[in-house]
Amino acid sequence: MTGKHQSSTHPPLLPTTEEDTVNRLRLLRSRRVGVATYRRLLAEHGSAANALQMLPEIARAAGVDDYQTCPENVVLAEMKAGKTAGAQLLIEGQAFYPRSLTDIADAPPLLWAIGDVALLARRMIAIVGARNASSLGTRMAKRLAEELTNEGFAVVSGLARGIDTAAHHGSLAGGTIAVQAGGVDVIYPVENTQLTHDIAKNGLRVSEMPMGMQPQARHFPARNRIISGLSEAVVVVEAAAKSGSLITARNALDQARDVLAVPGHPFDARASGCNMLLRDGATLVRNASDVIEAVGQPLQDDIAPELPLPEAKPPERSLRDTAALHDQILSRLGPTPVAEDQLLRDMAASATAVSPALVDLELEGKIARQAGGLLSRVV
Repeated sequence: MTGKHQSSTHPPLLPTTEEDTVNRLRLLRSRRVGVATYRRLLAEHGSAANALQMLPEIARAAGVDDYQTCPENVVLAEMKAGKTAGAQLLIEGQAFYPRSLTDIADAPPLLWAIGDVALLARRMIAIVGARNASSLGTRMAKRLAEELTNEGFAVVSGLARGIDTAAHHGSLAGGTIAVQAGGVDVIYPVENTQLTHDIAKNGLRVSEMPMGMQPQARHFPARNRIISGLSEAVVVVEAAAKSGSLITARNALDQARDVLAVPGHPFDARASGCNMLLRDGATLVRNASDVIEAVGQPLQDDIAPELPLPEAKPPERSLRDTAALHDQILSRLGPTPVAEDQLLRDMAASATAVSPALVDLELEGKIARQAGGLLSRVV
């Protein structure tokens, strides 16, 4: 079962990375600005700074006279809280943002991450299911997760009770990614306190929510789209006929991901959702081999080496080497926008090595950065 033109008026000097990050966070945290509105504003106004400047006027045109954008001090406090928690901010279109999210329509523009961001470069499989899972269900989820990570996959789940918890325990040693409904620094549920700490040390926790945000009921469906969006397939182990796991499965189908399910006894309500998925064409799962048969065995190249952290110091270069790198970048860019990660792959270079040169060229007005992490040469 498988499921942008920019405009701006005489902009000032291009913002620094930190200024742009603050403006992007302010825009996304402003009242009534969701993911779709955020992207539309960036596309229409060319930068987060321009969009913030225009927001009150846009709100007045919509009949809201007292609109105020998110204050800068609120965002600075969030960034300080992120630093205190040891979290990194992953921004759409920049290095370390998960490539698997770039092809879904409602991908989060920003993600807070605590742990090993290199896991996001692996092929990922989601394992989800019931909170009130059976003993057999949790054993199945744990074994599947362990076997899949042994084969080189990272396992994604939602850090909830039941199946999610079992999946994280099973994949903790080999590569687990927890997508949280609240802030990435918020522990929920409380009984997973130790597991949450363990994932920060040996895996990865991510969230699109502000630091310190307590999870609310409406946050869980939004979290589910990230779980499926990160993954190339979603395995449902146990799920009732009406459950969050089926929302994740529907998201997966909408995102053109594979949906797989573990069958259960017809008399067990916890299996009714899985059996419905199988009736409607989901791939039946008995073990990890069934999952691998459906998605394909990871190649050695799919198991990415550990990436340097964004704070890693770029290598020292002479003026001649820097000029040569600038020429190499410009020779690969033209007026047609190209994704930054595609440029890095074409150059066979790391983001740490190339990013400073991109900033230099952007400040010199030789390249332009567009929404969605696209780069083009100014001609």
